[in-house]
Amino acid sequence: MSAKHPVIAVTGSSGAGTTTVKNAFEHLFRRESIKPAVVEGDSFHRFDRKSMKTAVEKARQEGRTLSHFGAEGNHFNKIAELFQTYGETGSGKVRKYLHNHDEAKPYSQEPGTFTPWEDISSDSDLLFYEGLHGGVITADANAAKHVDLLVGVVPIVNLEWIQKIHRDTAERGYSADAVTDTILRRMPDYVQYITPQFSRTHINFQRVPIVDTSNPFIARDIPTPDESFIIIRFRYPQQHDFSYYLQMLLGSWMSRPNTLVIPGSKMGMAMEIILEPIIHDLMEKKRS
Repeated sequence: MSAKHPVIAVTGSSGAGTTTVKNAFEHLFRRESIKPAVVEGDSFHRFDRKSMKTAVEKARQEGRTLSHFGAEGNHFNKIAELFQTYGETGSGKVRKYLHNHDEAKPYSQEPGTFTPWEDISSDSDLLFYEGLHGGVITADANAAKHVDLLVGVVPIVNLEWIQKIHRDTAERGYSADAVTDTILRRMPDYVQYITPQFSRTHINFQRVPIVDTSNPFIARDIPTPDESFIIIRFRYPQQHDFSYYLQMLLGSWMSRPNTLVIPGSKMGMAMEIILEPIIHDLMEKKRS
């Protein structure tokens, strides 16, 4: 951790509400006049798209698990190294993963490849990581200990599966059976590497639907924000003004001394209300 070079990490699985998270932090950074060094978790995958397909098939034939959730598919040590180096110096090595043709075109590369590693610009105010492993800990790497603010954003697992099935079939052309196979293949890595991170977060946002999602493999629709609640768990509740949160967030209530429940449509607003004073304090410590 570092007062001079803060590290903020948002960790969560795909479909957890990443657009809402990005918008909330963009608003906060703009209001505080913060220039962030933005790092995407996908850039720390070990394999590019073609190599990953080959590696997954080889692992399947050998009876092993290989996925983007696990250690074999990622450079966890590089995530931890980046967080530590940035905290100490305000710099570090980063690259980009080019998801599609629009992202790849400026680099004259193929989609599904990585750009070369390069140094973070020296004029950033803080590092902002968003991806799968912002709070990962293994025997060889500990990213969580270098993070000044660790935020988890995760739907309950059935909702996560529904969102993945709908996205991958509608946007990526996969069959429902193929997506289901991927979910099952990744499950050991999900349990070992993804789930434990949400016990390490300073603040955790979990989306819970209020409609039946008991069989996610036949669900026809993704529950809307209005059909959901957000469960917000605070690691250090004594540092928060819950009376203010309850006043500002209409329809919210406390389910436990460290847990706030809000309507699903208010997630973005809740993030800004809760996180703004924390980020302001980080910047005040940096400036002083």
